[in-house]
Amino acid sequence: MLEEIKTVLANHLVQPVGEHRYFSVLLPLIKVGDELHILYEVRGHNISQPGETSFPGGSVESDESFEETAIRETMEELNLSRDNIRILGEMDYIVNEYAIIHCFVGEIVNIKLEDIHFNEEVQELFTMPLAYFVENKPTYYSSTVQLDHPEDFPFELIPNGKDYKFRIGVHSVPFYHLENHRLWGFTANLTDRFISILDEEKVPLKDK
Repeated sequence: MLEEIKTVLANHLVQPVGEHRYFSVLLPLIKVGDELHILYEVRGHNISQPGETSFPGGSVESDESFEETAIRETMEELNLSRDNIRILGEMDYIVNEYAIIHCFVGEIVNIKLEDIHFNEEVQELFTMPLAYFVENKPTYYSSTVQLDHPEDFPFELIPNGKDYKFRIGVHSVPFYHLENHRLWGFTANLTDRFISILDEEKVPLKDK
């Protein structure tokens, strides 16, 4: 039996415990003049979370990889061809109680910003220079996350019953204080992490 267990585990795809939805996004870089910018979308009014700032992306379909999802969604939302997207690599991803969000970094090439004609899921596009994020860090605001138990919760099955010391979680939400746009939540989190990775590796993001 132990050998059978070993074989099962060797062939098992390791994944987080629980029910999660899988998403993938692209953090798009684009040249504006001679400067490298991050490209953001403002979500259209006919989709979920209208008016929010986001990266192109969406749900992973059963027959595709996370990278393929990021590319497909970017092509659809920005009306780009595959030749307009140069994948640079994958960065850290987000896991919470309901979703796993992978993030790829890519350059938008062979097209100017003003020539991108986005689809109906996008209200507008805007960019921010990479150098901006060197000097302007997000502000993180914390909210507590506490369990709300139903009336039939079986407290009698756990030590100390209703006096059990359930851990109170802390949900940290970043906000960038942009003048004309909102940038917060997952998109701000991925932006900040991307800049941090470049900073940790001493990648110069601005002229001295």
